[in-house]
Amino acid sequence: MNTLYYGDNLDILKRYIKNETIDLIYLDPPFQSGRNYNILFQPKSGNIKGANSQIRTFEDTWHWGEEAEREYTELITGTLTTEPPSQKLIDLMKAMRGYLAECPLFAYLCMMAPRLLEMRRALKPTGSIYLHCDTTASHYLKLLMDAVFGAKNFRNEIIWCYSGRELNQKKWNSKHDTILYFTKSNQWTFNWEEVAEEPAPKVIAQYKHVDENGRKYVIRSKTGGKGLSKENENTYRQYYKKVPPRSWMNINFVSSSQESLGYPTQKPEKLLERIIKASSNENDLVLDPFCGCGTTIAVAEKLRRQWIGIDITYLAIDVIKKRLEKNHIKENEHFQVYGEPKDVYSAGQLAKQKPFQFEVWAVSQLNATPTVKTGDKGIDGVINFIDYTKKDKVGKGIISVKGGQSINPGMVRDLKGTIQSQNADFGILITLEKATRGMTEEAVKEGCFDYCYQEGTVISKIPIIQLLTAEDLFTNPIPVKLPPTVIDPYRKPDIKRESGQQSLKGL
Repeated sequence: MNTLYYGDNLDILKRYIKNETIDLIYLDPPFQSGRNYNILFQPKSGNIKGANSQIRTFEDTWHWGEEAEREYTELITGTLTTEPPSQKLIDLMKAMRGYLAECPLFAYLCMMAPRLLEMRRALKPTGSIYLHCDTTASHYLKLLMDAVFGAKNFRNEIIWCYSGRELNQKKWNSKHDTILYFTKSNQWTFNWEEVAEEPAPKVIAQYKHVDENGRKYVIRSKTGGKGLSKENENTYRQYYKKVPPRSWMNINFVSSSQESLGYPTQKPEKLLERIIKASSNENDLVLDPFCGCGTTIAVAEKLRRQWIGIDITYLAIDVIKKRLEKNHIKENEHFQVYGEPKDVYSAGQLAKQKPFQFEVWAVSQLNATPTVKTGDKGIDGVINFIDYTKKDKVGKGIISVKGGQSINPGMVRDLKGTIQSQNADFGILITLEKATRGMTEEAVKEGCFDYCYQEGTVISKIPIIQLLTAEDLFTNPIPVKLPPTVIDPYRKPDIKRESGQQSLKGL
């Protein structure tokens, strides 16, 4: 069955992905190159303690620290991966450390190298891999790919071109990404006709004739001259056909598209369609080990491929689940998820080990939008809903999650203050432990608020403060009262006036 894995892809690749089972791998690893470019090459002095993983959700910043040092040592000694690295890869990593020193970029490469090794192990002999990157690290990643997959198996450097606002007047505006295309061997799948391109319009216009089977053609001269008006022994029919694909794709971003989920690194489906159509067939298995908002997964599903997605943030898993469910692709029927909490104990363990991911998980169970920025003023999630009593027609609920703290009535009073300061309509407090009597009394004091969820006079009441436990989140239905018209948690409401009426989109 199609599968989503929540967790570190290195661990999941080693534990769950069998040898030579994957037909196609597409990966778009997190890496921020738009800001502080030069800092990537500056070694940190002094104490080198730090985390070698994603900061929060979208900060793709890497640091040299104990984790990076451990990965480097275990990689070159052959203890980090299922299969040991080649001597070429070991020599390359040593050389790059000598050149780059202990900087964020080298920490990033130490993260990528073992994962590429595991991907090679999982790839079928006839499989292909596409690594999506940008100009900051593409040349270093090309060296890694050469060492892992072999320089002889490099097929193309694909350029993805896109348009947008050109604001830089001091250098060439960067308007492309790089996709490194390798195969595992000298035999691979490439369905060029699936991604063939139309010739130029002036070429198409030459094919004015149609044969008995409806195929377009032009009459050409055998002697190399211009086409003649009649067919004879000196002429022949040249039938219309598409052009084999080139190593560049001119496809726009999804920022203004209906595809957009608000995910900062989201790639357009059209880009993934070309890759998946070209390098796999129906029922083949596609892997995306950095699956983000799930474009690879969505396209693979649409094109009738089997798929595996892995991501280290629960936000990504939740975005993908909701993206699939919108297309009536249901969990446990069409796909399964590993790694997310399945009971109170595993929820408690997640809260203990990864508090932020626990907050995202808890918020997602209420179909709310997690807050991913620091300085969130105690707000871990937001619920937007339709309320015709308001000028902009949108109401707001907030969620506060307390994972490991000792609970007390002060938490309810704090939530009350946050509701007031944020001009919210209601709030929900989620805790691991059951609320105390004092907490319940504080919540009941606040009463309910009225709202209108249909244009007219339909009024409903929602408690201003509701208390839930992690155990409640595993019940069906969850014992909470929410507005029936909750807005899509991963799309901003698009509210426009049309002929004097409010049009509410994004639901």
